Amino acid sequence: MFDKTTQRVVRIIGHKNPDTDSVCSAISYAYLKNQISDLPYEPRRAGEISRETEFVLNHFGVEAPRLSVDMSPNISYIDIREEPGVDGEMSMQAAWHRMMERHIDTLCVTDAGNHLLGLITVKDIANANMDLFDTGVLASSHTSYKNLIETLDGKMLVGDPDGVITTGCILVGTSPEVMEEMVHKGDLVMVTNRYEAQMCAIDCGASCLVVCADSTVPPLLLKRAEAAGCTVIQTHYDTYPSARLVSMAAPIRHFMKSRDLVTFNLNTPIEEAKKVMASLRHRYFPILDADGLYTGVVSRRNLLNMHRKKVILVDHNERSQAVDGLEEAEILEIIDHHRIGTLETSGPVYFRNEPVGCTATIIYSMFHEHSVEIPQQIAGLLLSAILSDTLMFHSPTCTMVDKAAAEDLAKIAGENIEEYGPKMFEAGEDLTGRTAEDVLYTDYKEFALDDYTISVGQGFFMSKKAYNHAKKLVKAYLPEAVEHSGSAMIFYMLTSIPDQSTRLLCAGNGAQEAVEQAFHVQGKDGEFDLPGIVSRKKQLIPPLREVLRG
Repeated sequence: MFDKTTQRVVRIIGHKNPDTDSVCSAISYAYLKNQISDLPYEPRRAGEISRETEFVLNHFGVEAPRLSVDMSPNISYIDIREEPGVDGEMSMQAAWHRMMERHIDTLCVTDAGNHLLGLITVKDIANANMDLFDTGVLASSHTSYKNLIETLDGKMLVGDPDGVITTGCILVGTSPEVMEEMVHKGDLVMVTNRYEAQMCAIDCGASCLVVCADSTVPPLLLKRAEAAGCTVIQTHYDTYPSARLVSMAAPIRHFMKSRDLVTFNLNTPIEEAKKVMASLRHRYFPILDADGLYTGVVSRRNLLNMHRKKVILVDHNERSQAVDGLEEAEILEIIDHHRIGTLETSGPVYFRNEPVGCTATIIYSMFHEHSVEIPQQIAGLLLSAILSDTLMFHSPTCTMVDKAAAEDLAKIAGENIEEYGPKMFEAGEDLTGRTAEDVLYTDYKEFALDDYTISVGQGFFMSKKAYNHAKKLVKAYLPEAVEHSGSAMIFYMLTSIPDQSTRLLCAGNGAQEAVEQAFHVQGKDGEFDLPGIVSRKKQLIPPLREVLRG
């Protein structure tokens, strides 16, 4: 069966195209929450990690969070009916009784390993019961005598209870004169208390004699039946109900649907399941787990009881930067250091937004507020995030709070900031084997401006060689990126850490004019020198937003 604890897990996730702060803050905050809460918390990432972040995780021996690109609920987030599978040898009569007892019109047939073999519905049982002309159904379905005895609520007087019916048709014996014409070798014959009819059936080669109405069966006849290899079953039902019931002894595997089964797995999105259900008339649909094993059924009614994924957002509160499907999730908290953006929630949430240079600085403070000791690995992650977001304290977004937090974290992590920081940035600027698309989208954010969107990517470089290589790659790719991105304009910040300046590349209708007005500079072929500009959030976006909004 599926693990219901997946419905309780709270995912902590940053923005798309995650940077070091986004990933490290998610990991660190998940650790803190797991120390102070009973709910399970898991860090996630909304995109591929950068080389800088990869360096940080490897340096401190921490695994990258699992990738989550969509927060839309899937089948595992509804109340799956854990209806056990049934054996294909079950009789149609037993299946009908089970449906009535369980108030369900569909049973799933499984093998001993819980693999789904087929489905049997109440409609299938009704159709089989109405097919009065299929008198060979017990033979063609290889019905067991156990099923026959159970269905007729009878007892075996002669024969092997483990035997199987393989020949003949179902007949109701009347007079010997008629039976001599009708009964053939291997038939199943139902009779009452007429000794002559009972003996005639045996003499005609019947393979099974069903004696109805608890009629007496003389010992002599039993000996005769045993000698002839004829099974004898006695039932308290009279001839009419026996005749109606006997075909219901057939195993459900004979009637079940086994081809083109419509199934869902635990990861099937709810919206996809709704579309399939709307196009079919089935009431219940089988659910398979990750190993392809049967785990239960769902109906349209189950979809009304959907549990939303629980999410905590870190390092963003812009809808355009959030993971897909967020509107269908339940946002519990937002921890951020950016401006308050366009994100809306369905109800009140814990929203912590502080004017510091890094989300990790806020999380560092929360460790102290809850009196939770910061482990060495977590300290290293938080330190790396602060150094990355503040450009080793050179960004205008950096505050004294960030610097004090980083210095304390460096002691816990056992790192020298002046030695570790440059190594981290150098790892991030390595462009070996990378494409222009990869470089542009490594640290890339979208910003909604009224009726349209602009996007800004940024790369930080220690060396001129990496700086020039990135410029060559991205500049040639920007026009194509605008054409396929859906953004009206795209900007890319080539930020030199040693020079504390940015070479801004842009593409899109009106992009160059917007930069010229916002920064009072002249550009050429979509390039601008912006001395002292290193922060996307604080220095680039506000002037551009003011110009573009008029």
